[in-house]
Amino acid sequence: MTTSIFAPTTVTPLLDTEVTLADAQALIWREAEMLDRLEYKPWLGLWTAEAYYVIPADRAGGEATEKLNIVYDDANMRAMRVKRLISGFAMASAPPARTVRMVSRFVVADSGPGVITLRAAQMVIEFKYGRTRTLAADVEFRLVATAQGLKIDRKVVTLINADEPLHGIGYLL
Repeated sequence: MTTSIFAPTTVTPLLDTEVTLADAQALIWREAEMLDRLEYKPWLGLWTAEAYYVIPADRAGGEATEKLNIVYDDANMRAMRVKRLISGFAMASAPPARTVRMVSRFVVADSGPGVITLRAAQMVIEFKYGRTRTLAADVEFRLVATAQGLKIDRKVVTLINADEPLHGIGYLL
């Protein structure tokens, strides 16, 4: 398997649980649907307490802690971001964009007892203010089997145009 862009996890997975590609796809597709339906509070429950959600500011790769990021959210920052998105007071999210996400091209990068890391392609179609915009990204997920079910432990969304000027994105990728 190829190496992951993630540092070792601090989450202890359930070692007696095999995480299949089908399990991983189901969670990722559920996450995409929740985000398209603006179900941000339930979305927070998909993550481990130690998880990070990252959008790098370039496509160079490497560990997210050692580079500039557009987003680098731990649990507290994810909760604050969701609060802003649903408050109606964030300029970028009022009114909320209508989105449709497509996630495909799943490739297992690494797997072990209770954990799977995979890469996928994501397209987000956004409609807001009478215009449609497409965002494309490579996404890497690390998913961990926990007592509460399969959870997202890391998610890195690398936009194909991350190293170019970006217009405001008022939603979660």
